Amino acid sequence: MRLIQNMTTITEYPASENSVFNRAIKIAVIGGSGVGKTALVVRFLTRRFIGDYERNAGNLYSREVQVDSEQVTIQVQDTPGVEMTDNAVSLPDHVTCSIQWADAVVLVYSVTDRRSFDLIDQLHQLVVRAGGANMPPVILLANKADLLHLRRVDSQQGPLLAGTLGCSFYEVSASEDYSQVHQAFHRLCCQLAKQPPSPASNSVPSSSSHQNSASAATEKRRSPLIPRPKSPNMQDLKRRFKQALSAKVRTVTSV
Repeated sequence: MRLIQNMTTITEYPASENSVFNRAIKIAVIGGSGVGKTALVVRFLTRRFIGDYERNAGNLYSREVQVDSEQVTIQVQDTPGVEMTDNAVSLPDHVTCSIQWADAVVLVYSVTDRRSFDLIDQLHQLVVRAGGANMPPVILLANKADLLHLRRVDSQQGPLLAGTLGCSFYEVSASEDYSQVHQAFHRLCCQLAKQPPSPASNSVPSSSSHQNSASAATEKRRSPLIPRPKSPNMQDLKRRFKQALSAKVRTVTSV
């Protein structure tokens, strides 16, 4: 089944036994509550739009695809909504770990929520701080562009802010236009695919990664390539049995 319609650069593939060896492109999606982060992630990876979601618990979504003729695994970390209290923003540990884990960060606000737009500058500063010397690339995504009657952020303010932050900008509607959402994530994935793979990170934002590591360790212990040591007692018993058998044969022959 194709993931991208009329565009062959990104195609969905069924999971295979060799998928663990594919290169992983890791993306963290960050923004205020209710801006549509989960809807954007699911829309990109599955083409589907689901209007209602349970409160975001920080799920990790994964899909094996092909980007510019290279088969890769795209992992998208959806993070809980960030809130502003007393004009200050603080990132939960889980979100900070996601930034340090990610190859790129997508900052999201809703054009219907001025407060979510005002969060972006501070979120970007926190991304810079959390990323340190290895700060990941950042893109700015404005969601819910179809809700014109509810717009609270002017269409020119997003590009101006993106220019100030030095990142790409996209205004999209997760509910109305899949191609817009695809274009934003597609370009980011192609940009990351051209970069050399980053070294494995020790920060794991999802418990599923811990489970995968544990499974791999279990399989390693079960590997048939590692033979069990033979018991000295068993070797001694075999030696004695052969000696007794040889003695019996000599006795029968002499008779």
